[in-house]
Amino acid sequence: MSQNNFISPDERTYLREMARQVLECANHPVMEERRRLWYAHNAMTSEKPIVVVEEGSFEDDLLPACKCVSEAAREIERNLQIPLTNFHLVGDDKVISPEYAVYWRIREPAYGVSTDRHFAADSAGRKIGFSQQHPIADLETDLPKLHHLPFAVDRSGTAAWRAVVEETIGDILPTRIDNASLRWHTSPSQRIVELMGLENMMIAMAEDPDGMRALYRFITDDMEAFLRWQEAEGLLVPNNGNDYAGAGSFGFTEKLPTEQGRQSGKLTTKDLWGNMNSQETVGISPSMFEAVVFPSYLRLAENFGMVYFGCCEPVHAIWDNCLSKLPNLRKVSVSAWCDEEMMGERLRGGEVIYSRKPSPNFIGVGEKLDEEAFRAHIARTLTAARGCTLEIIFRDIYTVTGDRDKPGQAVRIVRELIDSMW
Repeated sequence: MSQNNFISPDERTYLREMARQVLECANHPVMEERRRLWYAHNAMTSEKPIVVVEEGSFEDDLLPACKCVSEAAREIERNLQIPLTNFHLVGDDKVISPEYAVYWRIREPAYGVSTDRHFAADSAGRKIGFSQQHPIADLETDLPKLHHLPFAVDRSGTAAWRAVVEETIGDILPTRIDNASLRWHTSPSQRIVELMGLENMMIAMAEDPDGMRALYRFITDDMEAFLRWQEAEGLLVPNNGNDYAGAGSFGFTEKLPTEQGRQSGKLTTKDLWGNMNSQETVGISPSMFEAVVFPSYLRLAENFGMVYFGCCEPVHAIWDNCLSKLPNLRKVSVSAWCDEEMMGERLRGGEVIYSRKPSPNFIGVGEKLDEEAFRAHIARTLTAARGCTLEIIFRDIYTVTGDRDKPGQAVRIVRELIDSMW
């Protein structure tokens, strides 16, 4: 065992007790009810909305301090604390799994240039803000610098880490191989901003739209090559159960994998959920989005069985001419900056789920939750989305300002309003 994978006997004892607590939560009767709700929800036959709080962005505020010392033990401890804290403190509709996920160690695609980030700590010591190196200053001269490079997976490293987890808690929570490399992969606009910066991208959209189309094609070609490589290497993992399948949403569905995938036993991306967004292009016109950006998203969406589109960007301006035509679209993000009434009209009675992202400010700003304003905010959503299949997902909360009870309080209020209004 390498030094980085060392876990002391005392740490192992502590982690095994935590694993037993996670298993107890996973076997709680409410989990089976939540699974039933999710399957009905994603089939668009549910009787009430789903409620989710994505805690990843404010885990440091929510989770108790780690007791373990070694690097390996701390990683396992953190991953066990997440479901335990969610169960006892938040109580949303997430399902706790009786397994422990070990992720393929897949090298992220690169293009032969550096886009290094340099983070700076805020007053609380959190490294959220960053500056980034942008290798493209001029498309005509710098686009030829980009190259399609070989992809790689560390199979031995993945297997070694899985062995460590199995030896520590595997008889309590069996391990399973998972793949997180595609969760946020198919969003070309994000890669382009990393390569050239937002201001430079905006200028190039106006001054050199053909160059921008060429850059989008290059990125899209590379993304599709990454998908085909993972299929050939047998790295794909089903995401049709308790699996992250969008911006805070989960993949429970009986529609995936496809019949061909079931019969052949060989997964392709057509058997998976795909997740994509284009937050970085909110500053361009809908017509420019349609002409320059959207063709890449059309191509990428064709690769998947079901698609979740959107994150924080308001989608109403690009719905009619673009997103409504996106292949395999099942969920669309209706963010805090979106015209939610218009999206309610467009989605009502259709086959696309209204995935609402309330303002994160209610939980993330202020010492206490402003209940009156929060109730009005959620009531507006419940009214706007009436007749739609609705999920309410709290994301991009970076602090709870010292009040660990705020997320759970928000969930309870949302459920009260659902019971009275839906």
